[in-house]
Amino acid sequence: MDTELLLINGNFHTMDPARPRASAVAIRGDRFVAVGDDDEMLELFSAQTPVINLGGETVVPGFIDAHIHFLSYGLSLREIDLTNTPTLDSALERVLRRAEETPAGRWLTGRGWDQSLWGDGAFPSAADLDAISCEHPIFLRRKCGHAGWANSLALQMAGISAATPNPEGGEIVRDTAGQPTGIVLETAMHALFLLLAEPTDAEAVEAVRAAQTVVHKMGIVGVHTMEAAPALRAFQKLRADGELRLRIVSQIPVSELDDAIRLGLQTGLGDEWLRIGGVKVFSDGALGPRTAWMLDAYENEPRNLGIAVTDAATMADIVERATSAGLAVVTHAIGDAANRMVLDALEASRQAGKGLHLRHRIEHAQVLHPDDIPRFVELGVIPSMQPIHATQDMLLSDKHWGSRSRYAYAWRSLQQTGAPLAFGSDAPVETPDVIQGIHAAVTRCRADGTPGGAGWIPEEKLTVAEAVWAYTVGAAYAGGMEKEQGSITPGKLADLTFLSQDIFSVNPMAILETDVTATVVGGEFVYGGPA
Repeated sequence: MDTELLLINGNFHTMDPARPRASAVAIRGDRFVAVGDDDEMLELFSAQTPVINLGGETVVPGFIDAHIHFLSYGLSLREIDLTNTPTLDSALERVLRRAEETPAGRWLTGRGWDQSLWGDGAFPSAADLDAISCEHPIFLRRKCGHAGWANSLALQMAGISAATPNPEGGEIVRDTAGQPTGIVLETAMHALFLLLAEPTDAEAVEAVRAAQTVVHKMGIVGVHTMEAAPALRAFQKLRADGELRLRIVSQIPVSELDDAIRLGLQTGLGDEWLRIGGVKVFSDGALGPRTAWMLDAYENEPRNLGIAVTDAATMADIVERATSAGLAVVTHAIGDAANRMVLDALEASRQAGKGLHLRHRIEHAQVLHPDDIPRFVELGVIPSMQPIHATQDMLLSDKHWGSRSRYAYAWRSLQQTGAPLAFGSDAPVETPDVIQGIHAAVTRCRADGTPGGAGWIPEEKLTVAEAVWAYTVGAAYAGGMEKEQGSITPGKLADLTFLSQDIFSVNPMAILETDVTATVVGGEFVYGGPA
């Protein structure tokens, strides 16, 4: 058999139940043509076929990030990075450094702050930013993306004052005198977003190109992105120019649903590089700003049930219109009430015989009522989750959800029902580093070992194989691409991630010591590889 490349003496974890382990893989063009042992593979190649001896290196199917905001991640690489700032002062110091090098009048934007790390966990204020600059409008998004922090100039430019009513699905946080504090939640951020210039097409292309380089170093070969038209245009431009080296599933914002229906777009349109996913809807907010929609009030906040960004009637209408047009529904749902509402809408659609072939998804599914856990598999709904959220949010979860946290990030409970988990990062909310995600899924601990012992709610841990499955086969299934990617199987696309150690056999806490040494997309080394 004439092949273009033969990889031998490897430690391949194929994720293919027909042959879970192998030492050699043959690639022709952009596809696997044979998988097996060294001896049987060596019989299939000619003397002219290039051979790479991997020296026992561990190789898995290429990682797929099933939930990312890819253009936003690329753009965030040049914004003020406020992630992991341990104090308010440390966050303000980063803003100050950027202000000192930015001409007056230009916007200062950034993201990643998390007030839960700052002492008493109180929200910051406009006054904190005013002390940095009153000459730059400043707008900084919280790490979850569901809360914003603005200075007084930015609030003024957005027309936000004591007289401004809360928009539907959002809140302008106010002090005891009714004055805006500088914190805006959910849809209340839109007034500020409108003032920020969208990236030009050229800027979007450059941001995507930069992000592609970064994620290749993390072993990522494909992403499911949750963004609007500028991102899709950038992907198409790179695709046309032969520069796209990631397999993209692009969701459609619900704000563009009518346009998509008029154009006749359907889930699955496209090819192995770029294809249409489903319609992205927000049902509620997030845990950090306590806007996730709950069945019962937050701990110590008897009047706070969170925010229903989309009400039940509107959700039902969206599901009906999307499924009738051949579009799956991809819904952000954090709180148990939000998850139940989405499941109810999808159940009603299924009972009506609508879109039975479509793979609907709930993104995050962060806290579930135990009665709703079996409904995912019963309704054919994919739980698309992000393991690193669990370890980053566990203290907040215990604080605000109390005993309900038993079914927060309930990977094992969902997996045991047969629901196909798909894992991602939600970058730029969290890092897209898949190794960190696998570590979180397997240990339910942070890098420093917090919370200690067996981890946070250890009943929901996964094995390494199950976590890798969710970043490969499960993610491919969620994107309708399981026949093309996700496992090292003859006939599938030759996408591979090479690892510095065998994460399947090391101490789980040592998974974080693993480096990605090379990444192959379609038979081509896009990172690392032979010298």
